[in-house]
Amino acid sequence: MSLSTTIALDTRAKELVAAGRDVVNMTVGEPDFNAPEAVQSAAVSAVRSGKVRYTPAEGTPSLRKTIAEHVTATRGVAYAANEITVCHSAKHALSGACLALIEPGDEVLMLLPAWVSYVEIVRFAGGVPVSIPSRGDLGPDLDAIARAITPRTKGILINSPCNPSGYVMTEAEVRALGALAQRHDLWIISDEIYRRLIYEGERDFSPVQISPELRERTVIIDGASKALAMTGYRIGYVAAPRAIAAAVGKLHSQLTGAPNYISQTAFEAGLVQEPPEVTKMCAEFDRRRQRIVSGLRALGLETPMPRGAFYAFPSVAPYLDERGSTGLCEDLLEQENLAVVPGSAFGVDQHIRFSYATSLEVIEKALLRLESFLQRHPARTAAMRR
Repeated sequence: MSLSTTIALDTRAKELVAAGRDVVNMTVGEPDFNAPEAVQSAAVSAVRSGKVRYTPAEGTPSLRKTIAEHVTATRGVAYAANEITVCHSAKHALSGACLALIEPGDEVLMLLPAWVSYVEIVRFAGGVPVSIPSRGDLGPDLDAIARAITPRTKGILINSPCNPSGYVMTEAEVRALGALAQRHDLWIISDEIYRRLIYEGERDFSPVQISPELRERTVIIDGASKALAMTGYRIGYVAAPRAIAAAVGKLHSQLTGAPNYISQTAFEAGLVQEPPEVTKMCAEFDRRRQRIVSGLRALGLETPMPRGAFYAFPSVAPYLDERGSTGLCEDLLEQENLAVVPGSAFGVDQHIRFSYATSLEVIEKALLRLESFLQRHPARTAAMRR
């Protein structure tokens, strides 16, 4: 199992900062906002109560009920508390779902570009990840997905809004994937961690909204880290048919035990009613989105406008040498003190990822450093275009 590329790059960037380098770090998708006041107050109250003890492995009854009500309200499909299992993070929820669903040799379809941990988590569960290239606009190629289905295919792992591209699937695309899942008796694992962060166009649409049949073959993964800026709290959940939710809880009772009581209490406070800070944070992400995409395009880089999440994913194909996007990112870090993630980590080597979960000031510095780098490599550009 390889180390997460984003974590490795973030660690390297922080090491350089500690050594005195002025590094602009745009590797990790971590909001630069504090958690909402209601979340912080609930966490402090939990600590001061002194009643910080083990909880059930699947989470406190109160939080499970609150999450069920939240999923019901936001997806428009009824969920009960016993269909929710609280986990140590959305990544923990995803790993639990994969361990519960995947048997050795099962194939899981992954739509490229795909988040760096999907492949390793599926492999760890004994499955075989099958990568499906996207369309030119980074949306799902439905024909390619259909062709990739075999008798060993167990499910489809989707992520909308997508990390790293920010692509948001349309309702029509989700319905088409749902039809494939029903036709071939597949599961859908739907990573919806960025669901709240959509800035324009159609709103989020979950497979569970298609039909009762799709609801029974869909596992929702979600958590607190992105929309509530609760990255360090480490709390997420699985929303799934009761048998799957229970299986994830059973696994975690043996592997990790109860989620953090303080984080559970804080998360519940953030779900009972959406904190006002969330709307302000989303508006600021939108401003940053517009600025970084316009800046990248002004540098001549083909950059799709991300409708969701907080990543820009420009094509850098004309600037690549035989080392691909990994070599380009290494050069950017060493020559310009600019840390970004190579597209190779997501299965799309022609791109690089910028996280704009950072200030406009940092974005401006990043664009200046990228411009300096591109200006100093004209020969590489010309050679590639020939």
